[in-house]
Parts: sequence; structure tokens; C-alpha cells
Amino acid sequence: MRVGQQHPSSIDGMERPYRVVVAKPGLDGHDRGVKVIARALRDAGFEVIYTGLFQTPEQVAEAVMQEDADACGLSVLSGAHMTLFPRVVEELAARGLEDVLVFGGGIIPNDDITALKSQGVAGVFTPGASMDDITAWLAAELASRDASD
Repeated sequence: MRVGQQHPSSIDGMERPYRVVVAKPGLDGHDRGVKVIARALRDAGFEVIYTGLFQTPEQVAEAVMQEDADACGLSVLSGAHMTLFPRVVEELAARGLEDVLVFGGGIIPNDDITALKSQGVAGVFTPGASMDDITAWLAAELASRDASD
């Protein structure tokens, strides 16, 4: 499902509307937070594709490939982040999509954040992170990748 209409970029320095697939992998049925993030990204000028609940890592990677996404945002509140986040990174790599920026959020302990970053997750946001901080971080990371290409 696409989240709203594509808006002109509203973040300073965002040269184009980046495409972001936002997903809820695993059996976690709590989707309020991911919908808030999807809307915040949309309002900041990103083109957002929300895959819905109960996605497998394979389904998430396929959606990223089909949508030609620049980034993939994952939301896990079930405690399965140490399994699901790396599996999505692996599935993206298996499809030649190593350049897709993977980020995520949920109830994630600091030690796990460090481990996830070492496994290819670029950023992890926990409850209390501001929407402005998340959207600005994502825009800056993607712009930096564009500049280095």
C-alpha cells in the first residue's frame, strides 16, 4: 500500500524523493508505530511503500526489489529483531541489493543495536526517537550515498 501522495521534498538537501519500503517482518501485529513512521516519512517528502503486517524477510526483500527502493525500514516489537533484521539484510544481498539502506526500530536493547549495526543495519531507532530526527537522518544518509556514487 502506498502511503498518501508523493510530496515535493521538504527536507533541506534532499535532492529527490527517495523511495522507502517500510515493513513489519515476523509475527509482530503491533503496527501503530510503523504507520506513524510511514506518515512522517511521507510528510517529509519520501515516497513510502508500506508492506503491511506479518511479512517474511523474503517478502520484504522482494518488495524492495520490485519497488526499486533506496531504503528499507523495519519495525519489530516482538523481540525477534536479532533474527529478522539480519535475515532481511541477507535476502537483500542475495538479490544484489547491498546498496539499499536498511534501518529499523522497536524495543531494542543497546547491545543488540551495536550487533545489528555490525550486521549491516545502518540505523536503529527506539521509542522516544523524534520523527524529525529519523527523517533528517534518513535523508542525510541517502544523500551521502548519492554523493559518493
